[in-house]
Amino acid sequence: RSRVQVLGGSNWSLVLQGQWMLEFYAPWCAACQQIELAWESFAKESEHLGITVGKVDVTQEPGLSGRFFVTTLPTIYHANDGIFRRYRGSRTLEDLQVYVLERKWKAVEPVAGWRSPSSIMMHGMAGLFHLSGWIRQIHTYLTGTLGIHVWISYAIFFLATLLIGLFLGL
Repeated sequence: RSRVQVLGGSNWSLVLQGQWMLEFYAPWCAACQQIELAWESFAKESEHLGITVGKVDVTQEPGLSGRFFVTTLPTIYHANDGIFRRYRGSRTLEDLQVYVLERKWKAVEPVAGWRSPSSIMMHGMAGLFHLSGWIRQIHTYLTGTLGIHVWISYAIFFLATLLIGLFLGL
């Protein structure tokens, strides 16, 4: 049984309390697959380290990856009582353990307040990622289920954008 806690949109706020190491990954990512064993071993040692180890599948949680502004995979964050730092070190079990045990995270600049995953700005970013997923689902429904040509779907979104813009402008 894995000791890695799976996080999603409904429980991500758990990382705001206590000390965490959090990995953002995708199942198809080769680099993510390479560190999977080390990450699982790191999680098994987590109780001795006084830390919780978590992971987020960016293919299942686009809003959460947007909240953390994940642009590369795998991305690892250290969180201590809601203060986030991006981990850029080696991804071996030993280096992860040393990072926590020797408190090397204290030498890393925290994520700026406006870019913090708990900020209003990143809450909005998560909303934009959810919106993009919703738009993608509508496009898939129009083209796949209803059989509408791709360019007609684009035209529908173009017109909807224009109309919404006009309405908001008025």
